[in-house]
Amino acid sequence: MLRLNVTRVGFLMGVSLLLAAIIYFFAANWGGLGRADKILASAGIMVLFYGAAFVFSKMKIMLGHHSFLSAIFLVGGCISFGAAVALLNQIYNSHADSYELFLVWSIPALLLAFITRFNPFYVLAYALVHLTLWQYFFPSSLYIVRSDNEIWLIGCMFALINLILFVLIETKCFSSAPLKYASFVVFHISVLVLTNSTQYEVSGPWMNIVCIAAIALGFYYFIKIRLDKVMLTLNALAASAYAVFKFLELLSEHASTSFFVFGLLFVAVLLTGNFFFFRFLNKLGARDAITEKSEENTQAETHHGALVGKIVSATVTVIGVLIGSISLVGLVLLASDEVEPQHALFVISLLFVLPMLLLPRLNAVIRYTVLTIGYAAGMIAIAWIDLAGLTLLFLAVTTAGWFKLHGRAQHFFIYSLINLNVAILLFQLFEYIQHAYSFIVLILAALNAVIYASHHLLAKGVQRQLLRECGLPFMLLLLFWLTFMDDIFPYSYELFNLINFIVVTALAFLFVHRGKVFEAAVSLVFWFMYLAYKYYDLFWTLFHKSITLSLLGVVAIAVTYIYAYRTRASVPEGTDSYSRLLRKSPILIAVVIALQLGYVGYHAATSEALLSSGASVKLAIEPLDPRSLLQGDYVRLNYGISTTPAGSAKEMEALGGARRIKVVLLRGDNGVYEFERLYKTGDLIRGNEIVINGISNGWDSIYYGIETYFVPEGTGTETERNAHFAYVKVGTNGDALLERLSKD
Repeated sequence: MLRLNVTRVGFLMGVSLLLAAIIYFFAANWGGLGRADKILASAGIMVLFYGAAFVFSKMKIMLGHHSFLSAIFLVGGCISFGAAVALLNQIYNSHADSYELFLVWSIPALLLAFITRFNPFYVLAYALVHLTLWQYFFPSSLYIVRSDNEIWLIGCMFALINLILFVLIETKCFSSAPLKYASFVVFHISVLVLTNSTQYEVSGPWMNIVCIAAIALGFYYFIKIRLDKVMLTLNALAASAYAVFKFLELLSEHASTSFFVFGLLFVAVLLTGNFFFFRFLNKLGARDAITEKSEENTQAETHHGALVGKIVSATVTVIGVLIGSISLVGLVLLASDEVEPQHALFVISLLFVLPMLLLPRLNAVIRYTVLTIGYAAGMIAIAWIDLAGLTLLFLAVTTAGWFKLHGRAQHFFIYSLINLNVAILLFQLFEYIQHAYSFIVLILAALNAVIYASHHLLAKGVQRQLLRECGLPFMLLLLFWLTFMDDIFPYSYELFNLINFIVVTALAFLFVHRGKVFEAAVSLVFWFMYLAYKYYDLFWTLFHKSITLSLLGVVAIAVTYIYAYRTRASVPEGTDSYSRLLRKSPILIAVVIALQLGYVGYHAATSEALLSSGASVKLAIEPLDPRSLLQGDYVRLNYGISTTPAGSAKEMEALGGARRIKVVLLRGDNGVYEFERLYKTGDLIRGNEIVINGISNGWDSIYYGIETYFVPEGTGTETERNAHFAYVKVGTNGDALLERLSKD
């Protein structure tokens, strides 16, 4: 099974590199290909991915490898369709990251999700549907004026959609663990945002009742009806988030010394009540054990109670830490008159931390809550005071926590504080050195690498495991961070990027091969983060990145395939779920693929027809130079006709936000068309006028869908500087396509 997992990780990385190469290539907008060549290339890549999925599904040898390749190539085909749609919009300068792109992309993703019941399709469809809705209501290319009531209704819609999805999964209509967790989290985030009484004065208070009811119902359901540890944890986090959100909301309106005192008193009451509550539960459990119950029921209830106790205790701790920390810092700031507040905060932090370290038998919840508040206050104080001696002292106090506390979460927290403390110390020492931040990140990365490597020198035990679990994530995080820093020496940026990619890739394969789940998961997360975040940031162009990544992808797949062939790791056909993926409904899958190819052809044909037969319109522009995630560099255009003249302003406001309208343009003496009036049904259009479709933003701007002009990478600034006019083709139905930009 380990060999099988190694090969699957290799194949996944290889296909991911190929997909990244395709997106990079299209985003580069390479001038060596014409419109027809780009369209054929995008369709050909889709056919290649879907064809590979079909071919690998038919192979009977090396079961478990070919079937897995078939599955990921099928998902890759759907992703390549999204890249193809983005390319079409790029070719015809339609939109940058518009809701139409995500809408068209989400349809085949949804169809393939319901046909195959494959989790990657579920996740892809879920993300695309939410992006579609978000871009529709809050487009990145157009500011739409929306009232608080509209925003509240949009939030309710997101909450309702995710609630329905969660209920469908929970009632076994279909199964998808990632969607179950995602829908639950997004539902609670949506409801929590809607409880803001400051913004939603009428509906906000009522949404507080809804939010509290949802949290209470969640605890009841996941404790009494269907015990679920993960969902209980998420529900507890929702309760914590609500308490902190409400505290901050009250803080913004009632910040004062008495408020912060009451905040600390509230934390004390909360912890005291928590202590007595669990003591009562323990006594109750002891009495229940005496009663006549089966051993199985007693054990189940004991496990049940312990689980609930840990989750509730963690929730109380999180709430107490956040509220207590804010209250303590606020109280010190307001109450310090004669004494510098930062020094008072430092002394108070020691008074919180040192007794808790020396009293290990104190109730765990109270102890860890007070400790965390003390450490948080201390970190703020040493950064504020800016004295290396005090920072070293607090570093010693923080390090003492590593040896005095117990538990994986507690040690990870202390390890994080130690790193933060060392970072503050290094900044105080290197503050005036050139590239100080780069040196600090490099030193921390090296220290964490040494700490992680040193765990091999320890005998097997708790300390070795803790150093391994803490050192690796921080080493990879700081190494990744280093790839964004300025050059410390010539070509250090390039060197750190290369080292990061090699180290993370090697560690991912090593940990998968050795069956270390935690380390493998961490390494893969940082590998994909590097691939995603280095989209524009690497030191060569998108075109060269595309070539490099495609070669790496081919090499990764080839090497993995050779390894799989030699190791002969496989699984029986009957137990391989991937082998049954394309066999479920091959005809339906073929229909979805045909629809995707048909859309590419239809989009290209209609756009070419508009370019060839549409009326040519010259418009004045003011360009800007941003970037699109999927489509590369583009120039964002602000047209003279985008701003409504004073005579039509009231008429525009009366329409409200995001309304489809028609605008009459009048050709001036210089050949440039200008805003004449809003078109009304039955208006007479003269020979020097033309009607164009648009969308009002509810105030004074109009969006025509021709506001983006895609350019080859790196040429946006030059285009922005030189372009003064846009030439647009407008069809008889009012649809428009941007043809070219010009000085004249």
